[in-house]
Amino acid sequence: MSLSMRNQIPGTVTAVTPGEVMATVKVRLEGGQELTAAITLEAVRELGLAEGSAVRAMVKSTEVALATGRLPGVSIRNQLPGTVSDVATGGAMATVKVAVDGGQDLTAAITKDAVGDLGLTTGVPVVALIKATEVSLATA
Repeated sequence: MSLSMRNQIPGTVTAVTPGEVMATVKVRLEGGQELTAAITLEAVRELGLAEGSAVRAMVKSTEVALATGRLPGVSIRNQLPGTVSDVATGGAMATVKVAVDGGQDLTAAITKDAVGDLGLTTGVPVVALIKATEVSLATA
């Protein structure tokens, strides 16, 4: 199956913490970064997720925010440091490609104004911010 979702990152499940309806799933990405997904317990069962499972973490580019540094004191679990590798701007929106430390690539769709306000150009260090609830998992 082909998907339009640009961010599809391979990794391995390192922990599954079940709750009443939802579970958090920690994934070690191939580059060594850790990502947390909050998915339904039903999805965990249907996918057969357990420690050691190979997965693909998927995030829509519109759900990736960028910051110029780590943000303490926020609920966003996934803060992946990296470097801007490309910026393409349109009339109102832009896509920013980020080479995440450890070798993964992410694409963020943000406003053109945000690109200017943050001074995002190739080579600028950034932190990709992704809420755990915005991470989907697929078995690899």
